Amino acid sequence: MTDDHHAGPGDAIIDRYSGLARTALAGGAITDCDPEAFADGRFGAAAYPAADDAPEAALRVSLGCGNPLAVADLNPGETVLDLGSGGGLDVLLSARRVAPGGTAYGLDASLDMLALARANAAQAGLTNARFLHGQIEDIPLPDGHVDVVISNCVISLSADKPRVLAEAYRVLRPGGRLGISDVTADDGTDPRQLAEDEYWVGCGGMLTQAQYRDLLQAAGFTGIAITSTNDAGPGLHSAIIQAAKPAARHA
Repeated sequence: MTDDHHAGPGDAIIDRYSGLARTALAGGAITDCDPEAFADGRFGAAAYPAADDAPEAALRVSLGCGNPLAVADLNPGETVLDLGSGGGLDVLLSARRVAPGGTAYGLDASLDMLALARANAAQAGLTNARFLHGQIEDIPLPDGHVDVVISNCVISLSADKPRVLAEAYRVLRPGGRLGISDVTADDGTDPRQLAEDEYWVGCGGMLTQAQYRDLLQAAGFTGIAITSTNDAGPGLHSAIIQAAKPAARHA
């Protein structure tokens, strides 16, 4: 997510998360909605079991709606990319899991969030974490560069979700995996209620699980599995979304 205005998340969203990052860098506590809702909905730090041994500084600023690493099945030596990496929690946890020999990339639109993530990586002593400035709709990595793409409650912020998923497909190697957490709308939710719920969680244009599945298939993904995890408000659920890029065919 770059500084230009190409189908990105919008200045208001970038400004909001940049402000949260500056608060965290100054030592303040941050949440993106009511703290009780964060805990009750298993959002933020509440989504990560103690067994993950997450870096405390990064855990305090987690703003996700789940734990994509619970299904990412990362292995040493792999390359993983986190779309919308924020304070870097999922990147740092990924960096540990793909070591030795692997690399974890984080991509974010906010320079302040990138500064926060790099500070958290330095504090955790992780040298295989890399943070990139850019748009999730225009990923600054070459084709077939990563083994796994993850994301945590960010794709719902994009104004061009088909392009995000197409870009994720592009940068994955054949046989690569997608494992993301996001907020989805229930089929048949009243549009007025949905608009209110989207405002509450800070997202716009959220997809139903059926719409998510259709977009993943259109991008070329196979093996799609979408599993609801927790309530995120009336008509909304956080969900784990898994898919794969087909393996290359050998002549």
